[in-house]
Amino acid sequence: MLINNNPIIKEGFNLFEIDTDNDLDLSFDIDLNCNLFIKIIKAKKINVNCNVNKNATIVFWNDSSIKIETKENYNVLNNTEFTLAYVECNDYETIRDLNVYLDDDHTSALVSSASLLNCLKQYRINVVNKAKNTFADMKNYAVVLDKGKLVIDAIGKIEKGSKKSSSHQTSRALCFGDKQATTILPELLIDENDVQASHAMSIGRVDDKHLYYMMSRGLSLKECTNLISLGYLLPITEYIADETLRNTLRNQLESKLSNV
Repeated sequence: MLINNNPIIKEGFNLFEIDTDNDLDLSFDIDLNCNLFIKIIKAKKINVNCNVNKNATIVFWNDSSIKIETKENYNVLNNTEFTLAYVECNDYETIRDLNVYLDDDHTSALVSSASLLNCLKQYRINVVNKAKNTFADMKNYAVVLDKGKLVIDAIGKIEKGSKKSSSHQTSRALCFGDKQATTILPELLIDENDVQASHAMSIGRVDDKHLYYMMSRGLSLKECTNLISLGYLLPITEYIADETLRNTLRNQLESKLSNV
């Protein structure tokens, strides 16, 4: 189903596609427990404003055939658990500006991304704890190919008064080739004492010893790198509720890697 400016969300699994030559403004409330899978085929700019009032998962699969820019704002309310995941495996530039606000006590958000890139992918991800007993977690995993350029500004903020809250983030990039460029900026902005916060970041190439060990078991170099890359990217599919679609996306990820 093509998504419009005010999508109708039903309980359970929802499948949408974005395919437009124009900019798209999405404004909607989530008032039912649901899972949304949104496939981006084409769009120039996407603006999202969403109030999350019930437990929900949103997965974006970016298969856009043109450069895309997104600006997204999510307000998490009413003791809600929210999961937001992005899969980026296309060959066109993506610029994402994302804000997730934990507005009410006992809300939580997991923001996750998996990127296979051979071009520019630039993400600004800002998750803000604005109330007590809120939990924020950010997980970014990327496989950066020879022509890839990855920039991630990962921001976790706990505002004053948000006692007993947590903000955690992990960002890891696996790099192939000498022409790639990867920058990850982990930021923690903490304005309250009674909280927990952490960040972990790594950027590196595949360990030659690991490759040698795998190749000594009969695998080719390409098979080794594909398996290691899949280990980075496949966990993102766990957030997809529909089993058939989950398996389809796993196959697409494997196909993308086999053609690299």
